[in-house]
Amino acid sequence: MGRSSARLDAMQLNGTTPDIDQVKALALTNYGHFTSMLVEENGVRGLSLHMQRLARDCRQLFDAELDIDRVRHYIRHALVGKRQPTTVRVTIYDPSLDLGTIGSDATPHVLVTTRSATQEIPSPWRLQAVSYRRDDPAVKHIGLFGTLKHRRAAQREGFDDVLFLNPDGTISEIATSNIGFVRDGQIVWPRSEYLAGITMTLLHQALDEPVTTEPITLADLADMEAVFATNASTGIRAVRAVDSAEWSDDHKVFSELRELYADIPTEGV
Repeated sequence: MGRSSARLDAMQLNGTTPDIDQVKALALTNYGHFTSMLVEENGVRGLSLHMQRLARDCRQLFDAELDIDRVRHYIRHALVGKRQPTTVRVTIYDPSLDLGTIGSDATPHVLVTTRSATQEIPSPWRLQAVSYRRDDPAVKHIGLFGTLKHRRAAQREGFDDVLFLNPDGTISEIATSNIGFVRDGQIVWPRSEYLAGITMTLLHQALDEPVTTEPITLADLADMEAVFATNASTGIRAVRAVDSAEWSDDHKVFSELRELYADIPTEGV
């Protein structure tokens, strides 16, 4: 009992500690959406984009408007006493909905969870490519069964994560990150339906060059000089391999992108 209570105390639902009945819907119904962000001493890079994502996905999944000022208040409340950097996840769901009442009008609740974070350069990844498309790829929903099933299988095979391929063989995204490529000194992003991450979007805005997207297949990887992953919690991560294709993880693009990302101003919560 003490162990369960301690875990619940690490969560705040609408600004207070939830009980088991309030959080069990996440396991038993598993309907909702979320965003994760890195909170640094002076705020969050792309905070307004995270809030726009929450509002958009709330309309998409619940046909309801989300009070963003209320969300930010709950984030500030959850951060009291926390040392930065901290990874904050905001999950939007309605504890009253279950399998039989999923069509009812929803009252979205705001669950904020926190965990300590590091700003060390993340270790390079080895990715396993698999054919898979997430449900509603443009929505950051909490239905992660397929994603985690493939990630688990990849890790059991000695890889770090999984790279998703569309039915036509084109690359879309990593399980919970975006993927970018460097060819002839230029950054190329996959042209596909995927979740456009906040870090990826911020880099698009900061790069002093046109954004290039095109269909990319595994056969195209031989032409790439470097590969990287982007994620709001870890920033820019080198990709060392996709299946048997390998690259150096000390290409200059990694330090250039990290410096560019570090120069993006934070927004106070």
